[in-house]
Amino acid sequence: MTTTLTLPSPAKLNLFLHIVGRRPDGYHELETLFQFLDYGDDITLTLTSERPGIRLESPIPGVSDDDNLIVKAARALARKTPDELPGVSISINKRLPMGGGLGGGSSNAATTLLGLNYLWKLGLGLDELADIGLTLGADVPVFVHGHAAFGEGVGEKLTPAFPPEDWFLILKPACNINTGKIFSAQGLTRDTPKMTIAPAFEGDASRYRNDCEDVVNKLYPEVKQSMEWLTQFGPARLTGTGACIFGRFPTESAARIIWESKPSGITGFVAKGVNISPLHQKLTELE
Repeated sequence: MTTTLTLPSPAKLNLFLHIVGRRPDGYHELETLFQFLDYGDDITLTLTSERPGIRLESPIPGVSDDDNLIVKAARALARKTPDELPGVSISINKRLPMGGGLGGGSSNAATTLLGLNYLWKLGLGLDELADIGLTLGADVPVFVHGHAAFGEGVGEKLTPAFPPEDWFLILKPACNINTGKIFSAQGLTRDTPKMTIAPAFEGDASRYRNDCEDVVNKLYPEVKQSMEWLTQFGPARLTGTGACIFGRFPTESAARIIWESKPSGITGFVAKGVNISPLHQKLTELE
């Protein structure tokens, strides 16, 4: 019987992000293209004899356990069964920056859901796990399903997609973005015309954009400066509401050459875009 499991919790990019409307409840209607990166956090789940017991061994500074999506995901999954479950100790090797637009918290929640579904032998399907994930955050379902996707609604309506698996240079400017501040900004574009799915993957990708970029660049000069620097080497784009920006390259070596010349004070990494999540690749190996 498996009692401990270490799983990847990958980053995602929004290859584009269009805001196509606003719902009566205040949420924004989006169209976006999600792709995973072969880079992220690692989460280790270890069953314990504590009943009940969900213990986070590596708390995130400034985030209480009750607000941590890892703990919330584990508790939400435990509520799905009347059976008495083993306790679990959870530790995380954190690589992804918080507030970067890379989906780190949502990815952590999805990895916890899939990992504990396996360890606790609950047998829940991906749709059931994604429904639980949606109660935790709009980006959690794409990580649960584990396939690059065209996202609609608040990002939860997913259609599998197959964008090119290129290399990316991701930069994290020295600032943290307040997502609520971006989505409430008066200057935010909220009326980009909707597209059908097929045109989203045809023709010149530069036609697409991130509708949050103008507002973020105006409010956060660190992002604007990084964007201007990276744009020297090709199109640069914000992911989510930022603060991370990315440039696409055909090879790893091309991305690393630019990485070596980045300005001081900016962190980041080079990673490959992948259409099947590393989390799902790992779980497939366990079958």
